[in-house]
Amino acid sequence: MTTPQYVPPEFQDSISYNPPATNTREIARQKKIHEEQSQWAGKWNSKVNYYQDKVKKTVGKRQEEFQRRLEAAQKGLAQTQAREQAAQSRVYELSGEYGKLLTGAARDAYSALSALFSSYGLGSLAGKIYEYTKNGYSADTIAILLQDTKEYKQRFAGNEARQKAGMPVLNPAEYLAAESSYRQILQDAGLPKGFYDNPADFTHWIAGDVSPTEIKERVDMAVQATTQANPEYKRALQQMYGVDESYLTAYFLDRSRATPLLEKQAAAAQFGAAAIRRGFEAYRDEFEGYATMGITADRAEEGWGRISEGYDAMRGIAQRWGLADWDQQQAAQAEFVSGSASANRSRRLRSQERAAFSGRAGSARAGLGAGFQQT
Repeated sequence: MTTPQYVPPEFQDSISYNPPATNTREIARQKKIHEEQSQWAGKWNSKVNYYQDKVKKTVGKRQEEFQRRLEAAQKGLAQTQAREQAAQSRVYELSGEYGKLLTGAARDAYSALSALFSSYGLGSLAGKIYEYTKNGYSADTIAILLQDTKEYKQRFAGNEARQKAGMPVLNPAEYLAAESSYRQILQDAGLPKGFYDNPADFTHWIAGDVSPTEIKERVDMAVQATTQANPEYKRALQQMYGVDESYLTAYFLDRSRATPLLEKQAAAAQFGAAAIRRGFEAYRDEFEGYATMGITADRAEEGWGRISEGYDAMRGIAQRWGLADWDQQQAAQAEFVSGSASANRSRRLRSQERAAFSGRAGSARAGLGAGFQQT
């Protein structure tokens, strides 16, 4: 059975610079208002046409009466159309379709600025761009005003740190180019999604003026370290966690960042590699328990070596004493967990075997001593 690839929450972090979810309920309400007012506008418009025709065809007091009714209908139509337009404008605002609220040069300026800042990952500033445009600010002025917003400062947070350190700030094009270079290098190395692939991840590199060339050198070293990892270790990670070589690269590239994903898995995989090397299976939950106990790679190699040498002999002893369930798990517990039920069972079985076959103690010890410590 293949273990599905596990990616922990720590590696799913990302910062979204998109606008928050729209208020769908309010949008639906405004659309309903718009529809109702549109229907009323149609009715008022029919009345206006009717009374206009009557005014043309009548004279005297009757004409005056139709004129009064015409003016009332025209007023009702204007008020209804105003409510209809207000509801439609509210829908555009709630859904972020600000361009539809503007006309002419103002709409063109809004569209250009909105597209530019969206390319920065700052689509959430569309509302501010609309307000500034509506109030008559020029495109250059708006661009300067937006740089003072919290969203802009967060998006280009590396610049603030650079400025404090006395380094020149990067303009948006330079900043985005640096991010793109970092991202491409990491993607080419096969790093997993969620590991250094959003703007917040690159902030400290840009703040520290780390060049893409330096990142490339670090990635190359990480990949080289990965290729040097022993096959059993890779098999254990894959078998137990579904972690492939791209995650190993992440681990070697930045241990502090990769620790939430691989620290415990790496220790358990070292334990599992020692087992796999001797032909045993790697069990995730069980081996994580041994890793948590602090069993080192050297201790695992030593212990699995002893288990392997005496495993068949111990299974034979257990069967002779009516215990056919002696398996890998019990052997591991007997070796690595002092005082466990399996360790006690192992000692008891060996004692019974020695007592029953004392006449052949030499051969029995030869079989047992190869894989288990004497007590």
